Amino acid sequence: MSINISFPDGAVRSFVSGSTGMEIAQSISEGLARSILAAKINGEVADLARPIVADSTIEFLKWDSAEGKTTFWHSSAHLMAEAIEALFPGVKFWVGPSTVNPPGFYYDIDLGDKKLTDDDLQAIEEKMKALVKVPSAFVRTQMSKADAIAYFEEKGDEYKLDLLSNLADGSISFYAQGGFTDLCRGPHIPHTGHIKAIKLTNIAGAYWKGNEANKMLTRVYGVTFPNQKELDAYLALVEEAKKRDHRKLGKELGIFTFDDEVGPGLPLWMPNGAVVIEELEKLAKETEEDADYKRVVTPHIAKESLYLTSGHLPYYEDSMYPPMELDGTKYYLKAMNCPHHHKIFGAEHRSYKDLPLRLAEYGTCYRYEQSGELFGLMRVRCLHMNDAHIYCNRAQFADEFRAVNEMYQKYFKIFGIDKYVMRLSLHDPAKLGQKYVNEPELWLETEDMVRKVLIESHIPYIEVADEGAFYGPKIDVQIWSVIGREFTLATNQVDFAQGRRFKLTFTNAHNEPETPLIIHRAPLGTHERFIGFLLEHYAGKFPLWLNPRQVRILPISDKFLPYAKQLEKQLKKAKIRATTDDRNEKIGKKIREAELERVSYMLVVGEKEMEASGAAVRKQGKGDLGIKTTTEIIEMLGHEISERLGAE
Repeated sequence: MSINISFPDGAVRSFVSGSTGMEIAQSISEGLARSILAAKINGEVADLARPIVADSTIEFLKWDSAEGKTTFWHSSAHLMAEAIEALFPGVKFWVGPSTVNPPGFYYDIDLGDKKLTDDDLQAIEEKMKALVKVPSAFVRTQMSKADAIAYFEEKGDEYKLDLLSNLADGSISFYAQGGFTDLCRGPHIPHTGHIKAIKLTNIAGAYWKGNEANKMLTRVYGVTFPNQKELDAYLALVEEAKKRDHRKLGKELGIFTFDDEVGPGLPLWMPNGAVVIEELEKLAKETEEDADYKRVVTPHIAKESLYLTSGHLPYYEDSMYPPMELDGTKYYLKAMNCPHHHKIFGAEHRSYKDLPLRLAEYGTCYRYEQSGELFGLMRVRCLHMNDAHIYCNRAQFADEFRAVNEMYQKYFKIFGIDKYVMRLSLHDPAKLGQKYVNEPELWLETEDMVRKVLIESHIPYIEVADEGAFYGPKIDVQIWSVIGREFTLATNQVDFAQGRRFKLTFTNAHNEPETPLIIHRAPLGTHERFIGFLLEHYAGKFPLWLNPRQVRILPISDKFLPYAKQLEKQLKKAKIRATTDDRNEKIGKKIREAELERVSYMLVVGEKEMEASGAAVRKQGKGDLGIKTTTEIIEMLGHEISERLGAE
C-alpha cells in the first residue's frame, strides 16, 4: 500500500506505507538525511524513526529551526540524565525539558542527601562527552500503564509514578538511549552523535512542581550545540550578558534597589531611575497625544465586585494580592487597569461620533508573582504599565490595531530594536467556557481580523495556539537586544467580552445601542521590564536623551571651579542634566570615573577652554571631540536630546 507525502515546496511523492521520515529523507539525499534532526508530520514534530501510515505533509527540521533546536536540547537532557545516573546510581528524575531563555535544557533530580558541587558538574559534563563518542540511537517503545508503573515502582522513583498518575493507558511511551531509559512523549533526535559540543552551566534548587511546600530538588542546567564553534560563540555572548545584567548595572548606576522590609518584588526607584521613568513617560505621553489619546487616572484599589464583573477574579485570583475587608466589603489591590477604564467609558453617554475613544494611563498595578519567579525588574510585584484601551466599532478596528502596531515600530526605531516578532496567541476551542470566554464565532472572527492586519502591514509574526487572553486573541511582542537576548516587551489584545460584561454601549449611526470592541495595548510594557531590557540592551550606556547622567563638567583644578559652576548653570537652564566634579583629583581620574559611570558627555575646562567661553568635549566611548563654545555645546546636545537620537 502506498501513501502520498506532500513537501513544503508543493511536491507530492508516493512512498510505501510505514516509511519513516528518515527513509523519506534518504530517498532525497544522504546529505539531507545526515543533517536533519526531526520531522514535522502534519504539523506535529516527530522522531525520524516514526512510521508514517497515511497521506501526510512533511517538513524536515534542521538545527537552524526553532523546533529542531528544542528537539536537540530535549535529547541532550536525556544524555545528561544518562551521565548522572551512571555517576550517581539511585538518582531519581522529575522532568528534563528544553528551554528557550536561556537556550538549552535542564533536569530536575533528587540525589537524596547528596549536594552537587562544581566538580560534580564537570564530571557529568566529561561523562556526557565520553558517551557521545559512541553514538546511541534514541529508541521509542510503547508500554501499558500497568507495566510502566511496575517499572518505576521497582526503581523506587515516586516522581515518575506521579507523572504516570495523570496519563491515560495507551499513551505511555518510553525512550531509551545507551544505558538510560525514561518516561517521555518525545520527540528526539536520531542519535546522540549529533551532539558535538557540551557545556553544563549551573546548578540551582527547584521545588518539586514549583510548589514551595514540596521538596527542593536539584536542577542542573546545560546547553549543547552541533559544533564547538557555535558553543564558543554562545559562551562569549553569555559572558557579555553577565556584564550587561540589569541587576548589576541597576545597582552600579543607582537606578533601582530592593529592600527586605519593603518586600520582595517591590522595587525602589532611585533618583537616576526616576529620571529614566520620567523620560519614558514623556515619550509615551507625547506619542499618545499626537495619536489623540485621552489621559485618565484611576485608584490603586477597587471593590471585589469590579473584578467579578470583569471576570478577572476567577481567572487571575492566584496572581492577585489577598483582599482587604473594610465595612464588610472586600477590596483588592489593582492587578490590571482595564476594568477602571471601562467604568470611565461607561460613565458618560457615548455616540458613534465619539469613537474611537482612546483612554491612556501609566497605571500602577500589583501582582502577587510566586517568590521563585521574581527576577530583578523582569518579574516584579509592583509594576507601572504604559496602558491604554481603545473603544471602537468593527469598521474602525483594523485601522486602530494597525496604528498600535505602527506605534510599536516607532518605538523600535527610537530604541534601536532591529529584531522583533509579533506572537499571535489564539484560543483552544476545547477550552471554551473554562480558560476562554465561550464565544466560538467571535474568537474566529477577531483572530482573523488581527491576522489580516498583520499580513497587510507586512509585520513578522508567528501563531501560537492556546495562549490567548481569556477575553480574546492577543499579540505578545518579542524583541531581541543587541546581543541576541530575547525579551517579551508588551502586548496588544483584542477584547470582545468586557464590553458586554460592563454593559458598555454607544449609539450607532442608526440610533441603536451597540457594544464596542476593545483593544488593550501597552507598547512600552511596564517601566520595570522595559528599563531592565534597556539596561542590558545599552550595557548601561543610555542615549543622551534618556541618560540620568547627561553631562559632567570636569575642571582641571580648583581655579576653574567657579567657571565650571557657571557652565553647569547655563546647561541646566537649557534643560540639560549636568553636574560638576568638584573633587581635588587629577583630570585623568575624573575622566576614567565618568566613563565608568556611563556619563554621556564630559566637558573638561581649563585656561584655554575658559578663554574660549566653552569646554573641551569628550563623548562616552568616542573620546575627544575638541573645544566647542558653550553655545555650540548647548545647540549640539539640545538637538541630540530633542530628536531622541540613539546611543552609538
